[in-house]
Amino acid sequence: MRRPVIGVTTSRRSGWRIFPLVNLNLWIAGGRGQRWGAGRPADLDAVDGVIIGGGDDISPDLYGGTPVIGVRLDPARDALERRVAEEAVTRNIPILGICRGAQMLNVALGGDLDQDAWGTYGNANKIRTILPRRRIDVLDDTHLARIAGQEDMDVNALHSQAVCKLGEGLRVSARDENGMIQAVERVRDPFAIGVQWHPEHLFYARRQRALFRALVVAARARAEERDQASAVRDDLLGRA
Repeated sequence: MRRPVIGVTTSRRSGWRIFPLVNLNLWIAGGRGQRWGAGRPADLDAVDGVIIGGGDDISPDLYGGTPVIGVRLDPARDALERRVAEEAVTRNIPILGICRGAQMLNVALGGDLDQDAWGTYGNANKIRTILPRRRIDVLDDTHLARIAGQEDMDVNALHSQAVCKLGEGLRVSARDENGMIQAVERVRDPFAIGVQWHPEHLFYARRQRALFRALVVAARARAEERDQASAVRDDLLGRA
């Protein structure tokens, strides 16, 4: 059985070091990654699933926010990832959003962001580390709970923004101890989960690997359905 192909959006600055780590997680889960980014082809016909990766803040122009001086933005990446998120949902392609990717999933579905999340929830509570030092509450009866377990989870934190108003068809699946949204998910198909942390840095943790495995399982199911439909179509054309 072939490995499902997962398109992975990356930053032009840090993609060269982050993509291999994401791809390692996908390989462990039974898939393989294909790197996307501004200036690189992003062909949704060529993949079975999508990861929208972490990186710079999303431009507030996309959700009616207020421009902030000194924040590093990447308009080309914003445009690419918004298109990828919107088309993936429309075409029933599974999605995993990582940090910025969770925020982009929310924005693409009509939600908005808290541009200064730590200011809102208290700078005294700010944690910025790739180590799992932020405790989050996984909410009952969510896809995230079924995938990674119901117990509280320790995660990392590298973000400055956070999901605020939810996009259409999304619900909250985790919050931290101060109430900040830490994960969102689609209520219905396609499979789509966005997490505020970086599970690719926590590949040694079973519950974090489970996120990549869930994406790969959903991508494999979609690929099999597509292959079966293609075989039926070819058979019908052969009989015509």
